[in-house]
Amino acid sequence: MPELPEVEVTRLGIAPHLLGCKITAVKVIDGRLRWPVPRNLPKILQGQQVHSIERRGKYLLVELDLGYLLLHLGMTGTLRVLPSSEPLKLHDRVTFEFGKLSLRLHDPRKFGAVLWHPKTKGPIEKNSLLLKLGAEPFSPDFAGELGANILYQHSRGRSIAVKQFLLAGQAVVGVGNIYCSESLFEAGIHPAKAAGKLTRPQCTRLANAVRLILKKAIAAGGSSLKDFVNSDGDPGHFMVQTKVYDRKDQPCKICKIPIKQIVQGQRSTYFCPQCQKR
Repeated sequence: MPELPEVEVTRLGIAPHLLGCKITAVKVIDGRLRWPVPRNLPKILQGQQVHSIERRGKYLLVELDLGYLLLHLGMTGTLRVLPSSEPLKLHDRVTFEFGKLSLRLHDPRKFGAVLWHPKTKGPIEKNSLLLKLGAEPFSPDFAGELGANILYQHSRGRSIAVKQFLLAGQAVVGVGNIYCSESLFEAGIHPAKAAGKLTRPQCTRLANAVRLILKKAIAAGGSSLKDFVNSDGDPGHFMVQTKVYDRKDQPCKICKIPIKQIVQGQRSTYFCPQCQKR
């Protein structure tokens, strides 16, 4: 599933091609996504100019003249900028035409989303899908000790495992399954430790680790397990850098003890029993 690094890599890839351009047409090939694509979307978007492309959590926010296009990649989605003359492929769901260029949402499992937020409904930050999201890991609100304070305050009284606490995205967004294992290893925290038992120093290490791991993942083009490719069609390469994820029984790169694998919430977690003592 594309997580924050993959979405950010996508944003960085498509923005240079689309900023300042006008939508000349929208083609909904199959609008049966997580939520149905608005039927009148092609008419609404016709002729509108792209002013900015930002990201909130795993949502891409495309600012147009009259509102915002909210795009989500779901579990298997990709967005690519291609020549409009390029033939459509199986599982292409929606295309946004910009003259000779086409932005195409390719989504085999149809868990992605294409939604519209008109400016008449208020700031995009007030959209119901965004209100419940935690802090952005690279925002000023999560910088330095502010990030540690957010993790500490949100974790008080929580018996849930710290791995599940991070995955929930209510304190900080973007720490998907791979990045949870890597961040917790970087911070030296056992993934099954109760979130409410995190100390302030541990929260500081964890906040720093989250920023570091996500930054490295973005620089590596994200992680490609099955479907993800960037806007140029290239896979991400973060998986070759992982220190614990998908390295069961391989020696820890720090202490040489074999990496362990457990299942938490039906998802695999990897950790070093020596470097991440409970």
